[in-house]
Amino acid sequence: MNALSRRHALALGSGALGSGALGSGALLLPSGLRAQATWPNGPVTFVVGYAAGGSTDINARELANVMTPVIGQQIIIDNKGGAAGSIGLRTVANAKPDGQTLFVAVGTNVIINPHVQKGMIDTLASLAPICQITDYQYVLVVGNSVPAKNAAELVALAKKDPEKLTYSSSGVGGNNHLAGALFAEAAGIKTTHVPYKGTGPAVADVISGIITMNFSSLPPAVSQIKGGNLKALAVTGNTRVKSLPDVPTLKEQGIDVVVTSWQGLFAPAKTPADVLDKIEKATKEAMKNPKWQEALARDGLEMPPNRTRAEFTKFVADEHAFWGKKLKELKIEME
Repeated sequence: MNALSRRHALALGSGALGSGALGSGALLLPSGLRAQATWPNGPVTFVVGYAAGGSTDINARELANVMTPVIGQQIIIDNKGGAAGSIGLRTVANAKPDGQTLFVAVGTNVIINPHVQKGMIDTLASLAPICQITDYQYVLVVGNSVPAKNAAELVALAKKDPEKLTYSSSGVGGNNHLAGALFAEAAGIKTTHVPYKGTGPAVADVISGIITMNFSSLPPAVSQIKGGNLKALAVTGNTRVKSLPDVPTLKEQGIDVVVTSWQGLFAPAKTPADVLDKIEKATKEAMKNPKWQEALARDGLEMPPNRTRAEFTKFVADEHAFWGKKLKELKIEME
């Protein structure tokens, strides 16, 4: 599944590893080779490019919980919110390439941001893809003060009072930004985009009534929907999600927009291949844990295709090239 579904009628598309002590002969090895042989060499940091409470943060913590016993080391979550995940991306790109600092990325961080943010680094040259960890879609939510029970009623409100409808996102170029733009285009309405540093605060202002709507990732939204703090008007995939079975897709409501995404694990470029192999093996072992699969189901996410590291690397490169062309049509740039 693509980082953004290639549609809008074509819209958007066991046990610890390697922790044994080295023999005295290892003292003669270059330091880089010693680091390779001992991964993980102490606590591992998962950098998240968004504020705490959003989908990526939630999934990073859940992955850390099941991966910690596999690698036998603590995994620390480091939230670096801002610029639609690019601050976190830069943090990892500039980190020592030893596998101790990893980036839990949303697809847009790597394949969209380079094309819409001014001064963005070359993500393909700066990061080493390891593996995909989730597939997911979004849910269109509004606060209880918004008098709309479905997408059609929301569109009617927007047409009645043009330019009053606002939508929040986790940053310029993020999936929920693009989803909002595509929704407005398909529905023939005007909207005002308000970027935040993460999904958590973006959704919080929808609940409070400061913002009209948000195309939220599912984990931070589902509990708020079930708790009565948000109203779900539509989901953005081709099919409904198990966690919100009564919420129709946008397509079911006559709005031809499909937006899906994925999350993946990345290391700094030049991380040794054998270290990347160990991280891939450990991550995939952790993802077999029933607790991880239960967490995905609870949050409305899906297990990703079982791509090898090489296949995932090619997938990322192909999506980067595709959206480089597609985004020129949308004319979205850093605000």
